[in-house]
Amino acid sequence: MEYITLIGVVVGIHILGVISPGPDFIMVVKNSLAYSRKSGIWTAIGLGIGISVHIFYCLMGLAFIISKSILVFNAIKLLGAGYLIYIGWKSWKSKSSVIEIDSEEQKRNLSIFASIKMGFLTNILNPKVTLLFLSLFSLVIPPETPMYVLTILSVILISNTIIWFSIVATLFTQKKVRLLFGRYQRLFNKTFGGILIALGLKVALSSK
Repeated sequence: MEYITLIGVVVGIHILGVISPGPDFIMVVKNSLAYSRKSGIWTAIGLGIGISVHIFYCLMGLAFIISKSILVFNAIKLLGAGYLIYIGWKSWKSKSSVIEIDSEEQKRNLSIFASIKMGFLTNILNPKVTLLFLSLFSLVIPPETPMYVLTILSVILISNTIIWFSIVATLFTQKKVRLLFGRYQRLFNKTFGGILIALGLKVALSSK
């Protein structure tokens, strides 16, 4: 196929972007440990839905507007920063709760909708992801790329996101990890909260 090389390059760049730790990673780990594996996986699905939004506005040509408008980009950046700080503060202030290690479900759990929403908002308001897709669609993917190739790429990028972060959720909810989290839950909550707040402040204060 003529576009196999292009698909390989785009997918490779995206995988490197996905696996590099950032707000998406922290959110999945936080929800997986603080709530349940299912919550982490639903958060991963929310991230995948967020990826579809980035793809949509790039295909619609809005990527060009965002890349050229400092006002629009800064608005997205500040919204993302504010959301990260808000979630981080909630984690910092949260109290420890009893976790049933032998049961995948915990007494206090996020609903499916809440998990998806957290993943979705974290992703679409993440300037790192915005910049990644702006770069892919303006520098790597030619404007004349056929729609069927763009469709294949879209499915792969969304799937990669969901699969990777579902793996993260699964790894961080292994029994030994959960036991460790249960023992130091308050410390972990404050650590994750502090990291999210720091990431939010870094995003807010960074230049384009």
